[in-house]
Amino acid sequence: MIPLTALWLPILLSGMVVFAVSAMIWMVMPHHKQDFAAADDEDALMDAVRSTVPGPGMYTFPRAPDGETSGEAYRERLAAGPVGILRVRDPETVIDMRPAMAKSVLLHLVIAVFVAWLASSTLEVGASHASVFQVAGTAAFMAHGFIGFQESIWFGLPGRVAFKHALDGLVYALLTAGIFGWLWPA
Repeated sequence: MIPLTALWLPILLSGMVVFAVSAMIWMVMPHHKQDFAAADDEDALMDAVRSTVPGPGMYTFPRAPDGETSGEAYRERLAAGPVGILRVRDPETVIDMRPAMAKSVLLHLVIAVFVAWLASSTLEVGASHASVFQVAGTAAFMAHGFIGFQESIWFGLPGRVAFKHALDGLVYALLTAGIFGWLWPA
């Protein structure tokens, strides 16, 4: 087993490269531009949310009273619609994105540490580039590529958006795999 300390450079480099590429994908590439739709009357929606939601958080509607989802009244409210999940953010988290960016860097570094741990516990010093690429790429894709599907299955994220997240994750995984393959101890 290779100690994680021997993989500090691919961990740091892949974490930072994936962060930079993910930022470019979200800011420059056009494929995420239509992921969020606009409301027909945004001002009315914002007024309604402002007057009925106590603050940042996740809200479901309609909400079953006391978790009683089998009651007839709740089922009628579901059938009448709309049904949804509302995520309300603190405006400061949108105005000042630095904390979110720092958390994103940390997430990519944590993923890189787990990729390194898996690769170091399954591969030897001097493993072939192809072997390192396969193990590191698979682990990285599992972390980056599947992120949207859980949201799609349970929380209404459109399937096309989850698929785009998976494509982004494939790019991140290929970058991670390439960096680990390149910098693997000889």
